[in-house]
Amino acid sequence: MVLSQLRPALVLFLLLSVLTGLVYPLGMTALSALILPEKASGSLIHDKGWVIGSSLIGQDFTSPRYFHGRPSATMGPDPKDTTRTVPTPYNAAASLASNAGPTSRAMIERIAQATATLRVDNPDAMARGWRIPIDLVTTSASGLDPDLSPGAALFQVLRVAKARNLDEERVRHLVLTQIQQPFLGFLGEPHVNVLALNRALDRLAQ
Repeated sequence: MVLSQLRPALVLFLLLSVLTGLVYPLGMTALSALILPEKASGSLIHDKGWVIGSSLIGQDFTSPRYFHGRPSATMGPDPKDTTRTVPTPYNAAASLASNAGPTSRAMIERIAQATATLRVDNPDAMARGWRIPIDLVTTSASGLDPDLSPGAALFQVLRVAKARNLDEERVRHLVLTQIQQPFLGFLGEPHVNVLALNRALDRLAQ
């Protein structure tokens, strides 16, 4: 009696496990690889045969010669002490946000520190009255955001142009050409992919 009642449930459980756990994900993977092979493989970016990044994951640019992305809240194990964690910007294995609210003292102090650093690193922009864009001092929900608002990229033009001894208008024009518009004209916001912008910048300086 008990076995006759359990048998249909077990058969259904196994059937759904195979369908949803194997057939469906493998089928979708194969279909996406056929239709959108580049995106299915992680939107990887290659240069001279080497993978240099992904258009979906930001990188920690710190040199004044490059445009910088948003702050990242991701953490990772400390190489010197694996029992501790330390900040590891854009760590794709630990995607997370700071989860700090607007009244968090730690977040307020971090934003104040980031603002002070941006003022020091971009004195020409500050002298011209530029306001620091909010996305340059706040982290994204994933901690891996590869994009900036157009305003955040333009804010850095003077610093990058000066560091590379390039004409300001050339660098500004480069940023404007890298702005990606919302999908279908209304889904999302205009944005600039930082890695793509910096690669274009390197080509411009050659």
